[in-house]
Amino acid sequence: MILASASWSRQMLLKAAGVDFQIRPADLNEPALMADLKAQNAEPAAVALALAEQKALMVSRRSPDEWVLGGDSVLVFGDELISKCSDLDALLALLRRLSGKSHALISAAALARNGEVRWRHAARAQLTMRPLSEAFLEAYIAQEGETVLSCVGGYRYEGPGAQLFERVEGDYFTVLGLPLLPVLAALRDQGILQS
Repeated sequence: MILASASWSRQMLLKAAGVDFQIRPADLNEPALMADLKAQNAEPAAVALALAEQKALMVSRRSPDEWVLGGDSVLVFGDELISKCSDLDALLALLRRLSGKSHALISAAALARNGEVRWRHAARAQLTMRPLSEAFLEAYIAQEGETVLSCVGGYRYEGPGAQLFERVEGDYFTVLGLPLLPVLAALRDQGILQS
């Protein structure tokens, strides 16, 4: 199987679950696709699914007869659909806005083979950030640095990002960017993993 994602957390989740895979990230213009989908008033789950599917399809077309897993996440805050921050200043501004408030995180996955999506799934988690002081935010940004720019919402929940939250409702794996249990079930259904 091929993972069409450069996400460290998706890689670690699959490795920890004992899944054998190769990494071939898709070169997808995510901001452009998100903008198109927003212009069409697509629901947040549809946006996350489209991003995951397009990654899987892009790599699948270059790798015939291989199973390809694509994944992506989007953050929903009020009426906004948020992806990754472009720089640390944008991240700091986002964390200030999210401080003391709730948002949803939707993580999606798609399996493709021979340029056709064979399975797809999206899961949602609701996260509430605690009120964050300026001193905490500065220390957090200094500690995490640019590594969190590759994370939707700017947090690694499996690391120091856990300190941002007072409550999380939903699947731990979804917060990390991959609805792992449904993915594993799909891999078993397709014969990629033993059932």
